[in-house]
Amino acid sequence: MTTARKLRIAILLLILVCTVGCDQTTKHVARANLNRFDSITLFHGLGELRLAENPGAFLNLGAALPSSVRTVVFTLGVGAGLVGLCGYLAGRTRLNRLAFAGLALIVAGGMSNFIDRIARDGLVTDFIMLRFGPFHTGIFNMADLAVMIGMGLLAFALWKQRRSTAAKSQPQLDVWLRE
Repeated sequence: MTTARKLRIAILLLILVCTVGCDQTTKHVARANLNRFDSITLFHGLGELRLAENPGAFLNLGAALPSSVRTVVFTLGVGAGLVGLCGYLAGRTRLNRLAFAGLALIVAGGMSNFIDRIARDGLVTDFIMLRFGPFHTGIFNMADLAVMIGMGLLAFALWKQRRSTAAKSQPQLDVWLRE
């Protein structure tokens, strides 16, 4: 095994341990101190902490599906996807750092929510809601935040790569002007 591969696996494991540890700890604290009927207001109304057990995906997507379908999609399907993505990240040494970090955060957040599904009969603990004037988010958790940050990093990495590729393939105007 190459040094680059060993380093990527070590970084992936570090991101997994830190993200899953943080998310599972905050979920444990939320389950111990919050309930579904009362909430704790944060920072002059900018947010709220309230316990929610989510049978669906991010922001309750798919919660109305039959239990057997949710199990296949959110437990078996996501589990298989996470294993595949971990293998891809461990074996892919040419992936740029930004894309690697984004995918690693997606795996880590997905893994923590997967742990919830296995340990809590298909439910994921959510407890954070943010408000921005009249707008507010759905209830989410730290794993969801890691996935969203990971998706943002991945999108930025792809944008940078496209921009770089496009710049290399464009004729240089200053060369044309000098001829």
